Amino acid sequence: MAGRERRRILVGLAVAMFLGVAVYFRLWAIDYSVSSDDSELLRRQFDLANKEAMDESAEWRMRFDEEADKASKCAKELQEIKESIERKDDPTSFNKLAMLQKENAALLKQVEALKNELQAEKLRCRSQ
Repeated sequence: MAGRERRRILVGLAVAMFLGVAVYFRLWAIDYSVSSDDSELLRRQFDLANKEAMDESAEWRMRFDEEADKASKCAKELQEIKESIERKDDPTSFNKLAMLQKENAALLKQVEALKNELQAEKLRCRSQ
């Protein structure tokens, strides 16, 4: 009698374990399909955010390059005028020099402002 009861308990335990494993695998399959959909959505969102960041970075780089080119052009003209003043070839070059120095100073301020904006955008992008 004790053998039959023990066998009945073992069979009941085996059936309960089998049902538990079946329920576990079913829950795992449901969770896996949800999490795989989530990962696809996250990947698409990351790709979109990355593309936007790259576009914005390219725009800022282009603006910076344009301003840097203007500043280098002004610096080159300034150097040419300084050389002509030293040679005393052109009497009107002093006025042109003063005008170009003002323009150069303004452009250097713009380049500095763009550098600061670029740095702020980089920090903002990193923090997101």
